[in-house]
Amino acid sequence: MAPRVKRMSAVEVIEALSPEYGPFHWEPRYDPASELVYTILSQHTSDINSERAFKNLMDTFGSLEAIAAADVKQIEKAIRRAGLFRVKAPRIKQVLNDVLDEVGSFDLSFLAEMPLDEAKDWLKRFNGIGPKTAAIILCFSLGLPAMPVDTHIYRVARRLGLIGPKVSADQAHDILEPMVAPDDVFAFHLYLINHGRQVCKAIRPRCDSCVLAERCPSRGIERG
Repeated sequence: MAPRVKRMSAVEVIEALSPEYGPFHWEPRYDPASELVYTILSQHTSDINSERAFKNLMDTFGSLEAIAAADVKQIEKAIRRAGLFRVKAPRIKQVLNDVLDEVGSFDLSFLAEMPLDEAKDWLKRFNGIGPKTAAIILCFSLGLPAMPVDTHIYRVARRLGLIGPKVSADQAHDILEPMVAPDDVFAFHLYLINHGRQVCKAIRPRCDSCVLAERCPSRGIERG
């Protein structure tokens, strides 16, 4: 019987993947409300398409206030290249108006002053904002140590044994986040995404070129 592979810690994963993909240094991508819109656009599409759609949306309307007041059909036209535009357009309009009704503006910088869990809960009160979207907003726009878990991170974390096979994607956020120091959460997120996209793919992962292979309990898996 082959000896059981000792599971890598999240810190060891960071140390192994940093030379492959890093280093990553946080810089704000958008303000929190704009990040919210961008995150909706990014669902089920490529980064290139979501970036182009967001740029076209802002070029068309000029401000979040104008988007919130716009007709849904106009928003659909502006974001068409993001895909699923008939789903995303009303969702964007609704959540922007919900935020405006709650706060009176689109300045969400106050979230940075709240305890992290409270900031997450505040965002998740809005329809369409789940753990992943809330974490993206807090991490990418405010630099807070919130761990967004997408399909790539979820897959890699399960294969490495960082999370159990019965852990859901929503549960994975709260399990993975405390595994690393707050200052490392942003990089940990990006390392796992890049590794999932380039090496630890959903089907036929490239285990032969994986720097984690010797310590991976799923080495040689075809999919899953």
